[in-house]
Amino acid sequence: MPLEFWFDFASTYSYPTAFRIEQVCRDAQVELRWRPFLLGPIFNAQGWNDSPFNIYPAKGRYMWRDLERVCLALGAPLRKPSAFPRNGLLAARIACWYEDEPWIPAFAREVFAANFADDRDIADAVTVASVLEKLGLPSSLMSKVESPEAKLKLRAQTDRAKTNELFGAPSFLVGEELFWGNDRLEAAVAWARRASVDATR
Repeated sequence: MPLEFWFDFASTYSYPTAFRIEQVCRDAQVELRWRPFLLGPIFNAQGWNDSPFNIYPAKGRYMWRDLERVCLALGAPLRKPSAFPRNGLLAARIACWYEDEPWIPAFAREVFAANFADDRDIADAVTVASVLEKLGLPSSLMSKVESPEAKLKLRAQTDRAKTNELFGAPSFLVGEELFWGNDRLEAAVAWARRASVDATR
């Protein structure tokens, strides 16, 4: 049974997850699907107009220190962004519109690195264009996601996240089973593997 990785480019813990999830799924022989969405509308529905890590300072201080430990163990560079959370709308539209393309995992990792390792503004089209260029992809991909269809697709994907009661990122869906948080990745993968075995019986 496939595992869906739901992520937002502004999500701190989605950053380390994006760098390790492919290997974890590959080792377990679990199919992986990347599902970009926007946390903003979900937070707004809960009455938040900012990240809970900003709304609750103690929680935010803990998160940044914890993220340092997680990234250190993973060997992933981390620089606290000078602006948080950043607007990942453009990158999310690209990742959503082209989500079945083989370059999407590499694109997602580069966008996350731009935000959380290089402290670059991922809302800036120049930053996103540089990511595409680094991957050997044309910057014209950005103009294509300005279409009403591309905008609607990301909106529909975010609505699906709401329907499945996602409240944060990273989240993992295995069928209707929800797991939340980078530290629940292995449990989600194990569940997907178990479900696949049960389905063959």
